[in-house]
Amino acid sequence: MSESSDAPPDPFVEPVAFGQRMQILRTRRGMSRNVLAGLLGKSPSWVKQVEGGRLQMPKLPMVLRIAEALRVRDLSELTGDQSMAIALFTGPGHARLPHVRSALNAFPLTTRCEAPAPEHLRERLVRAWAARHSAPHHRDVIGALLPDLIREAQLAVLQADSAGQWRASQRILSEVYSLSQFFLAYQPDASLLWRVVERGMVAAQESEDPHAIGVSAWLATQAHRDSGHAHFDAADAVNLETIRYLEPLLPDAGNDVLAITGALQFEAGYTAARRGDTGTAWRYWDVARAMAERLPADYFHPVTSFSRAVMGAHAVTVAVELHAGPESVRQAAAADATTLPSRPRRARHRIEEARGYQLDGQAEAALAALGKAYEAAPETVRYNGYARRIVLEEADSKNPAQRRRASELAVRIGALAA
Repeated sequence: MSESSDAPPDPFVEPVAFGQRMQILRTRRGMSRNVLAGLLGKSPSWVKQVEGGRLQMPKLPMVLRIAEALRVRDLSELTGDQSMAIALFTGPGHARLPHVRSALNAFPLTTRCEAPAPEHLRERLVRAWAARHSAPHHRDVIGALLPDLIREAQLAVLQADSAGQWRASQRILSEVYSLSQFFLAYQPDASLLWRVVERGMVAAQESEDPHAIGVSAWLATQAHRDSGHAHFDAADAVNLETIRYLEPLLPDAGNDVLAITGALQFEAGYTAARRGDTGTAWRYWDVARAMAERLPADYFHPVTSFSRAVMGAHAVTVAVELHAGPESVRQAAAADATTLPSRPRRARHRIEEARGYQLDGQAEAALAALGKAYEAAPETVRYNGYARRIVLEEADSKNPAQRRRASELAVRIGALAA
């Protein structure tokens, strides 16, 4: 006989009960029972009873909320039922993913091709960001552009013949990696995403450009936070250290550096909201808003969307992450999504509105907001775990009209088979 072990069973290998899976996944995310209970609107005692098997597996709406809180990528990881293999926080693999992966995996050391000038690459990046913000299917657009941009930006660094050109090329390469992260986010290749996050930070540091460093830190913060509760400290470490680096530069800074600093201030508030720290979350939002007021009224940061206009949308996000339903609805009423020039960002805002309405018990309004999100950028909805959770939950509604509307949307975004 083999030796017995006190180690918990692997929920992906051995058949274990729902409660055990929930406990194992919670522990792996570094989350306490108290935190999970707060995210679910339940008591720690309720969580303990479910994990201990004294309460049966909850109904689908609560299962989906647990999956969201634990950042479960596939519902079957939590339920153990392979018939419920529904992707939540991992979207579908894009058709262009293999081409982008191949370009990122290449390691050019020698070539007979001449790299474009940094100025030429800069102009192409400007057009790429503009296309991302204007396209309803933005991964189609940037997925087509990225392979050549990646290869040529790498060549520009390799062939730089002066220190100034080398730094300029590193700045371009860092921004190409930033664009790559928007393409890779929520796709089924986490290791590739993290490789790009790290490469982007290294290239930004080598460029010695404050704006590039700020953008790479902004994206790294999001990657850490999206990895789960256990990584919130790492998100803060990157975020706050970069703010400290940028703050002495602000008196003489241009709009882009002001904007990335404001975006980082908001991210600190976002992480605080995910922790449930209301005071800190709104304090950072206030600081970010003050930074936005220093920008021209029509300014819009091409990477982060930071601007005066986005602060209303950010307020909705803070309220939603704090699970404050009425406040989320109040902030949604005050925000004006039509002023956001980016289709993906408008869609993201509508998704946050939908979360707020659902928290407030307004399921019909939540579905209407998701419909508007789909109109703005179908691809954003398709890859967003919160949107997928809401439509799946409402597809199980007792209200026939609600159930039909949610089911139709679920089919359109690929959350349910037709």
